[in-house]
Order: sequence, then structure tokens, then C-alpha cells
Amino acid sequence: MNGRGRILAALRGEWPDHVPIMLHNFLMAARENGVSMSRFRQDGRAIAESFIRAVEMYGYDGIVVDIDTVTLAGAAGVPVDMPDDLPARPRGALLGSIAEVRDLEPVRIEDYPTVEAALEAVTILKDHFRGEVAVRGNCDQAPFALAALLRGLEDWLLDLTQAEEALIVRLLSYCTTLTGRFLELMAAAGADILSNGDSPAGPDVISPGMYRTYAQPWEERIVEMSRRLGRPYILHICGDARLILPDMIATGADGLEVDQKTDIPFAHVLMKHRTTFVGNIDPTGVLAWGTKALVRTKTRELLEAFSDTPRFILNAGCAIPAETPAENLRAMVDTARAFR
Repeated sequence: MNGRGRILAALRGEWPDHVPIMLHNFLMAARENGVSMSRFRQDGRAIAESFIRAVEMYGYDGIVVDIDTVTLAGAAGVPVDMPDDLPARPRGALLGSIAEVRDLEPVRIEDYPTVEAALEAVTILKDHFRGEVAVRGNCDQAPFALAALLRGLEDWLLDLTQAEEALIVRLLSYCTTLTGRFLELMAAAGADILSNGDSPAGPDVISPGMYRTYAQPWEERIVEMSRRLGRPYILHICGDARLILPDMIATGADGLEVDQKTDIPFAHVLMKHRTTFVGNIDPTGVLAWGTKALVRTKTRELLEAFSDTPRFILNAGCAIPAETPAENLRAMVDTARAFR
């Protein structure tokens, strides 16, 4: 069984021959390949070459093609700051009031340079690995998170308690169209797996009730879009997801990627028969700052917790920092490869 086969088997709930490993390591891959983030976000070949080199160095099974968390927002017109060696970040909102959603025009996200680069990278990676390694196209933000970028997070949270429901729904519908279009483009480029992040929808930011009203239904639409495209889907939410984990499972996502704040035994009990757990080694406290011994210990603990289910893919809980020592990432991968 090759790497792609291991990842897809785990997402189907079938036993792979070894623990599958999918790394969210775009920052580290770019740094190790000598590529600045300003070049990375605009050059699909540089993205692909960075991941090819990383797979050759560490021998993992699945690539997460990711660039930043504001790609769709930038394509929609949100002002974006693009540092030379950091991911892009918003520097303001697009909408001064939620009423301005009435004036939003359709946009061709495929014309946005960062989207073009991501799609080109996926095509190159698929051609290079020829089905040996899984390629996951991360389609930036799910609708709730994208709405927060278009409005600005603080104003969006106020809107949820004060604005007309029709305007909230209209903005979420607009964002769903953009997110869905990215899914279509990634699938057409050849991505084996599709995913989005929806971290502002987590309990660290909004209540579980708000999640169920304003995020979950739109996530379910995205899952269904991915299913129609014939691709498995992974949903990522940062923070401690315990209060909404049953609702995240109910979206129908094939995999849930949760960070290190989410209790492993709790997630294991809920998820092992229903959806695939993706994660959740601490990317900073363990991988970037920890010793090799700590990396091995935490990796083994996670592997043992999910040893009774095929629904598990090893990853960090979120993006792996660029400065992570190579020996720590090797310790994580080697521990998984040796695990039986």
C-alpha cells in the first residue's frame, strides 16, 4: 500500500498497512527549500518543489497544499498584507456594515494569483507523484470563517447578535459560493482530498449554540459539495472542540482535524466508529520547541490511543512552524513508522 492508499483507506474507515501520516507543514517546507512566503504564495512550481523535497526528506504519505488563511478573502477584495517571509494576513475588512452585503458582486477566484498558484501546485504534485502520495487541497476558509474576514471578526460577532437574520444568511450564502468554487477548482486540478478551516466557529470564539446555527449548516453544504465532486472532505477547527465535536461529526465530514487543546480520549470515544481523527501533536510546544524524546513520547501516546481504529491520520494539530527542527519531525515520522 502506498501513501495515497493509506490516507484514503483511513478516511474510508479501512485498515491501512501502516499508520498514515499527513503533514500540515507548508511553512517548514518553504523554509527548508529556501523559498520566501512572498514567492511561495505566487509560484505554484515553488510550492510543489518545496513539498516534493519535504516528502523526500521525511517520507510521509499525504501533502496538505496550504498557503495562508486569507486566500479567499483576498480574492473577494479584503485588503491583505503580504509580508516577505510570513503568511498573508488581513489588514482591514471589505464590508463597513453587513448591509453592504447587498452590493457584493460575484468574483472569479480563479483569477486571484494565490488561488492560481495553489491550483498549479496541485497539478504539478499529482503529475510528479503519480498516485503514490495523497494530495490534499486546502480550500482556505469555510463560510463562517470567510464571513468573519469579509466583515472583520469583531463586527461579525456583533452582527450575529444584532443584525437582520436575512443579511447574515445572505453573507453566509455568498461565502459558501466562494468556498464551493474553490472546492471545484481543487478537484479539477486533481486534489485527492478537499478541506477547509473554520476556526472562528469554534468554542474559543463563539458559543456551541451559535456554531449550530451559523456554522454547522453551512459546513454541511460544503461537505455535500465535496461529496458531489467525488472527494473525501476534512474539516479543521482550532481550539478545544469538545463542546461541538458531536456537531462537527454530524456535518458528515470524512475527517476532522482538531488541535492539541482537544482531549484525545474524549475525541477517540466519539470519533472512532464515525469519522477519521486527523492530528493532533502540538505543533509549537512539542514539535517546534520540544526535545526528540518528547516528540516520540507524545506521538506514541497518540498512536496508542487510536490503535483500536483505522480512522486515524497522524498530523500536527495545526500548521507546523517554519523553525521546527528537522530531527523533531523525523522523530515523529519514525515513531509512527515503527509503531505496530
